[in-house]
Amino acid sequence: MLAGIETTCNAMEECYEVLLAYAAQGLPTDEGSQSGAQIRGCLARAAGLLAGLIEQCAAGSSLEDSHPFLDVVGRDARSSLAAVELVLEQPSISSQLVDNLNASIHLRALLTDLFLLGEIATARQRRPLAVLGAGAAR
Repeated sequence: MLAGIETTCNAMEECYEVLLAYAAQGLPTDEGSQSGAQIRGCLARAAGLLAGLIEQCAAGSSLEDSHPFLDVVGRDARSSLAAVELVLEQPSISSQLVDNLNASIHLRALLTDLFLLGEIATARQRRPLAVLGAGAAR
């Protein structure tokens, strides 16, 4: 789980940056603009990432993957997916609508969850090198 979390975290962060940029444009609709087409693609990508994350959390099969925090991540991912799908279902996506999505506590909680797990994964990758480096100095 942690090995793949960095990829999901980076991809969700990229989507969130696109959402922030779109919200700042003040567009009344996504129709007829390049950024409008991009926003729907970004939201669809985020929905796919969230669905995959929900499956990963539910499938925790190894001891490492069975931590109770994964229940929290799965719950936050489900809430975020519901919000993203609601926006995608709209015939027109304004910058204000995306700004409200960005402000959603569900999406913010999920991003924080992913940053936390991403940091843990990074620290675990660095730790073996630090141990090897310390042992080699002896």
